[in-house]
Amino acid sequence: MFSLEMSKEQKMIKDEVAKLVKNIVTENAAEMEEKREIPPDTVQKAWELGASVSMVPEKMGGFGLEDSPITTAIVLEELAYGDLSFAVLATLPSLIISPLINMGTDNQKNKYLPLFCEEKFNPCTLAINEPHFGFEPENLKTVAEEKNGTYLITGSKCFVPMAVQASHILVAASLEGTGNLFIIAKDNPGMKISELEENTGLRSLPTYEITFENCEIPLEDRLGEASGCDYEMFLQKTRIGMSAVGTGVSRASFEFAMNYSKDRQQFGEPIVHRQSVAFMIAEMSYEVEAMRLMTWKAASRLEAGKDAKRESYLAKLYAGEQTMKVVDYGVQLLGGHGYTKEYPVERYYRNGRGIGIIEGLATV
Repeated sequence: MFSLEMSKEQKMIKDEVAKLVKNIVTENAAEMEEKREIPPDTVQKAWELGASVSMVPEKMGGFGLEDSPITTAIVLEELAYGDLSFAVLATLPSLIISPLINMGTDNQKNKYLPLFCEEKFNPCTLAINEPHFGFEPENLKTVAEEKNGTYLITGSKCFVPMAVQASHILVAASLEGTGNLFIIAKDNPGMKISELEENTGLRSLPTYEITFENCEIPLEDRLGEASGCDYEMFLQKTRIGMSAVGTGVSRASFEFAMNYSKDRQQFGEPIVHRQSVAFMIAEMSYEVEAMRLMTWKAASRLEAGKDAKRESYLAKLYAGEQTMKVVDYGVQLLGGHGYTKEYPVERYYRNGRGIGIIEGLATV
């Protein structure tokens, strides 16, 4: 049975992240989206908290702490509460660091971890989503083939954050029908990065489509080398991460709509006194709690060294569906104001739509 209470250390970490979000994100999220950029110094401040490198051995530039999926889920929720784009960008290196720590060989860890654990934020990213109808990460169209002592990767990816800026990209591809992960340097001539994608949400996070045409990589850059990686475990961790950020976006919409309903006066009293409004706020509240509990339950199984395939899938599925419900209610409760950029609920709505659609933007 997992604990429903945060430890003293987890509360301290949560408070530190919340303080950062309040000081540099909440009031600036709209401007960052308007400019389609998160200032480098803002990302650097988040990087200095050390969430992405906490479990990396000290000799490789990390803190050498124990891996805790629950603590990471708490951090992700808090970051996404401020802004989803910021949460993804601030923890982007985790999408390579976490698989390397858990599934990489010693040679791969020694080669790559120091690159991603420098004092200055060094973006690296994950390419898993594919631009075709009915995409499922277990059924990848991007394929890898072993030929003449190398791997050749062919296919295309979309929604790849910071692909232009990243030094390395972790690419999900099918090798003999099984999901695998490959580390590819940005300057690889077999990889072509498209123009900036125009997305409905995540406007301050640059994402790109990538095409691989017989992209040649060394055998040693397959994660886990000849043994490969536990691709299913990788998916479990990313699904829990997506559930956590969905909880954060939903909580932000819920709290803003609740406070607005208490302040907004109609017919001489706050609109929260209206039964229909109170019912909607109550629904938003229990859906946020349910998302968090499902996230923590799935994360707790990983923390205990158990399989969380079912729990992680359900947490991601539920977060994808209920985030849309919560952020939609947020827009409704503000009436006409909810459809303007004057208030943040329209941003929560646009960002929240991506939780159920996109895979692999976050990991625990």
